[in-house]
Amino acid sequence: MKTRQQSQADPRQWLTEEILGRAERILSGMTLEEKIGQMTQYDWGYNPINPETGVSQRELLLEEIKQGRVGSVFNLSGAEEANELQRLIQEHTPHRIPLLIGRDVIHGYQTVFPIPLAQASAWKPELARRTAEAASREAMADGVAWVFAPMIDISRDPRWGRIAESIGEDPLLTSEYAKAWVEGAQVDDGAGQAAASCPKHYAGYGLAEAGRDYNTVDLSDRVLREVILPPFREAVEAGALSIMASFNEVNGIPACANEYLLKTILRDEWGFQGIVASDYNALQELLVHGVAGSEEEACERSVMAGCDMDMHSGFYMRHLPKLVRDGRVPERVIDESVLRILAVKLRLGLFEQPFVLRSTPDEAASEKSSYKALAREAARESIVLLRNEGHVLPLPKESVKLAVIGPLADNHKDPLGCWAFDGNPADVVSLLEGVSKATGEEASVLFAEGCGIDSDSEDGFEAAVGIAKQADVVLLALGESLEMSGESRSRTSLDLPGAQRKLVEAVAATGKPVIAVLLSGRPLALPWLEEYAAAIVQAWHLGVQSGCAIADVLFGDYNPSGRLPVTFPHNVGQVPIYYYRKKTGRPPAGVYSSYYIDSTTDPLYPFGYGLSYTGFEYGVIRAERATMRAGEELTLSVTVTNIGDRAGEETVQCYLRDEVASVTQPLKKLIGFRKVLLEPGQSADISFPVNDDALAIIDQHMNRTVEPGSFTIWIGPNASEGQFISIQVH
Repeated sequence: MKTRQQSQADPRQWLTEEILGRAERILSGMTLEEKIGQMTQYDWGYNPINPETGVSQRELLLEEIKQGRVGSVFNLSGAEEANELQRLIQEHTPHRIPLLIGRDVIHGYQTVFPIPLAQASAWKPELARRTAEAASREAMADGVAWVFAPMIDISRDPRWGRIAESIGEDPLLTSEYAKAWVEGAQVDDGAGQAAASCPKHYAGYGLAEAGRDYNTVDLSDRVLREVILPPFREAVEAGALSIMASFNEVNGIPACANEYLLKTILRDEWGFQGIVASDYNALQELLVHGVAGSEEEACERSVMAGCDMDMHSGFYMRHLPKLVRDGRVPERVIDESVLRILAVKLRLGLFEQPFVLRSTPDEAASEKSSYKALAREAARESIVLLRNEGHVLPLPKESVKLAVIGPLADNHKDPLGCWAFDGNPADVVSLLEGVSKATGEEASVLFAEGCGIDSDSEDGFEAAVGIAKQADVVLLALGESLEMSGESRSRTSLDLPGAQRKLVEAVAATGKPVIAVLLSGRPLALPWLEEYAAAIVQAWHLGVQSGCAIADVLFGDYNPSGRLPVTFPHNVGQVPIYYYRKKTGRPPAGVYSSYYIDSTTDPLYPFGYGLSYTGFEYGVIRAERATMRAGEELTLSVTVTNIGDRAGEETVQCYLRDEVASVTQPLKKLIGFRKVLLEPGQSADISFPVNDDALAIIDQHMNRTVEPGSFTIWIGPNASEGQFISIQVH
């Protein structure tokens, strides 16, 4: 394990000669079993060591920890437990190597922020950096020094439940969030506590066939390198201390046994120096995949491919000692993995401070208050206004009678979203509560649930229709439960579950204006909803401040600025649908073109789409010049003006197409975006650099290069709109 020549500005500079030297000295005194113990991680409370024994799970794990046969655990329940396990290490093991304690901290810890797909809708990576930092700080207070985040799989199939954890469909947007999230999650408070991020799932997990979780992934090296890998490369460049290898196979080889991914690309090409961990029980899954005939073989394949840490299966501890002694696995391979693990623990300061440092009550209260405010800020910036016919929004707060209806209206659990294990529904502000708090004394708020989220019962319709008739405006809170998205939560329907559509129809039949608020973990295909709802608000699962944030938008205290990070389809038959597509060889129109006989090929709502309570006008695109050479930079500019009567943020997006290249290119690809706040009548000049990063392609020889030719560049509010200009590259 060698350090590379790196500049002081390089975040990967964490692996100093001092850290490496200390790690080598510790390693030199370790037995083979102690080394392999560092490569072994267990789920606290589960027993993968000897499932047949009558001894309790905890007792077995405690004994393994005392013997130095465990390097990491995850899913602990708090600081006291974490400190107790670290104390066992200090009192019973000769080298006193602290445990690296992990946790799935996906979108907050005790303070639950919006799901990642919602945070991506803000198009503000810096905001995600702040929520990731807050989450890591809360987790560290419970002894967690390793957060299994961010999830940066490119996701283009809304049937896949884990799209909720993703940043969406675009490589550039996901890359920008990957960098920010890693920087935020890897907080170092300077007082002996630090955290490591673990970007996941490396690689291709989001392209599972048919949107069915854990399914096969088969993709070309070109798609892998053009679409899937850029966010992971950005995470590595940002200094990520670990990477999680995914469950799935990639082109016939499961990721945790895939030498091409783990060694050729990650280590050799990118120079990654951190830990590679398997996903949960992924070594066991090698047997199910059929690429290993025994636990020993699965163990050998994974460690030789470059997987440093076995999450939960126990295979390394059970079989690696024998494999080394039999000569099937060189001990130097073990040493390299253990050096990386020790180096990360040293970087985090765990040797100096393995125990949790507790905040004072005043400090804890102050932190909690600041996290709550951040949760509200993040939630309202994540909301996307999809429709606002007749400017029905924003609503007045005074002298209005509102009917709040729907299974997600007074719901405290589901706004937490998937992967919110440490969140408390009691901390959630429901939509009904948020609306009630926001309205004035002269307003009247009526409530009826109407129906359950996935129930077909219509028993509550009469009450819902009754209050709708009494109201001036109806707010319909619709969508999915938190159990409908996340891991192993794939769907074949993207419509509202249960009787919700019938509820919409029944309420709309009263003739009262309907505002639909969609709380979901994925894009839903609801073209029919525009017939019934004057306004549609995509609110996702927004976390603990859900109701307050939605009310901020509904009543105009915050002008919605969210933009979609994924394409919304008209129907499931269009899936996968995404803007970053290629031309076919067929003509653009006619009988023998690429189309459906029963559906449009256009999206319901395009990537980058979102409305505001104000309007924005784009001027003519200006270019410094019409030609450039590779290695040069050309600046494009456009003047954007707020032509409405209230302040608002516009997300200005820049897309490029290489018109003729040695290999086929996407019709458009995002090369930049800027979010700008403008007062009424105010203008701003927005500039985008066009350079080799934007122009380069992977050519027919798999080399990254800039080819001469004509390029079309668009600047506009989403992937389907905007002005364009052509430039020539010589």
